Amino acid sequence: MQNIVLISYLCFAFFENLLIYLFMNEEVQLYYDDAVEKMEKALKHLSAELAKLRAGKASPAMLDGILINYYGTPTPLQQVANVNTPDARTIIIQPWEKKTIEAIEKAIFAANIGMTPSNNGELVRLLVPPLTEERRKTLVKNVKVEGENAKISVRNARRDAIEEFKKMGKNGLPEDTVKDAEEDMQKLTDKYYKKVDEILAKKETEIMTV
Repeated sequence: MQNIVLISYLCFAFFENLLIYLFMNEEVQLYYDDAVEKMEKALKHLSAELAKLRAGKASPAMLDGILINYYGTPTPLQQVANVNTPDARTIIIQPWEKKTIEAIEKAIFAANIGMTPSNNGELVRLLVPPLTEERRKTLVKNVKVEGENAKISVRNARRDAIEEFKKMGKNGLPEDTVKDAEEDMQKLTDKYYKKVDEILAKKETEIMTV
């Protein structure tokens, strides 16, 4: 009888520890996935910010973030007009309501994007001036700043995950599992660092190409 009780106790303890182990491993994966999500957001933000940097070629993204006064409400330009680029040097803004043309021009002036709008009563036209060598170098510096900001976000995501892994180690997660999780997180960080560098290199080439 005592043997049966002992075996039952050992089985219970085994399955209890197994469930705790499986639960903790699931938590490790959740924190890993959370870090991936944060790093992806950092890349998306980087791409969005770089798109705003004028590289000499017309792009609707140059107008991202511009808000116009639409019936008293600050509204994104793209929500009140169609924006397209008929050629590499021209941006055409076709407002859905002609009476918003003045507000659109005013918003573009206020945004100080280095282009002067003109209109023919139907649409607003922006001519993208060619970049000077000095301006290109300044833009490259700005690109590097945005890249470093992205890497900081990646590092923060890594730090947050590793802190959670260490807490789990103190709560019973095996040391080898903690170490493996930290190594996987470092590999993930290196992967996203490489992605950031690739995005920066592409943008710098775009800017410096005359």
